[in-house]
Amino acid sequence: GVPVLGNGDIFKASDAAAMMDRTGCDGVVVGRGCLGRPWLFAELSAHLRGEPVPAEPTLGEVCRIIMRHAGLLADYSGEKYASRDIRKHMAWYLRGFPAGGEIRRQLGQINSLADLRGVLDPMWDSDALAADADGARGRQGAPGKVALPDGWLDDPEEDGVGVAETGEDAGAANSGG
Repeated sequence: GVPVLGNGDIFKASDAAAMMDRTGCDGVVVGRGCLGRPWLFAELSAHLRGEPVPAEPTLGEVCRIIMRHAGLLADYSGEKYASRDIRKHMAWYLRGFPAGGEIRRQLGQINSLADLRGVLDPMWDSDALAADADGARGRQGAPGKVALPDGWLDDPEEDGVGVAETGEDAGAANSGG
């Protein structure tokens, strides 16, 4: 059959497993959950393979990830662009960490990789862990209620949607008529 992917509210490995268990989907698509959390993919991979999930990174490790991200941006688009673009990622990366308003303000004004490293330097060796950092990042609206047709999840082995598989009805079900 055609693989079905679940999407929405995947912020940690257990979210993916819960969605797959709850809905019977074959896999998940990650959107906002990975903003400022590129390590989420390693966590998902380990969890879904039944391996130990890597520990969440410390603030110092996140600082090194930020610098690598900025360096890769600079390699691709130049330092001037990278220095501006990386700014939008700072709130996502630092969510839940004890980085005060002054540091966040300075990160919003960097103009070079050297500026970035200078602002991150006091946190470079921090072993602080993020507090309550799970949850949505990026643009958010009010969460919508998911609605499935009655009985949709009753039989995960059912391939059809309750229409005839032959004749004119099959064409209408598959192509709209």
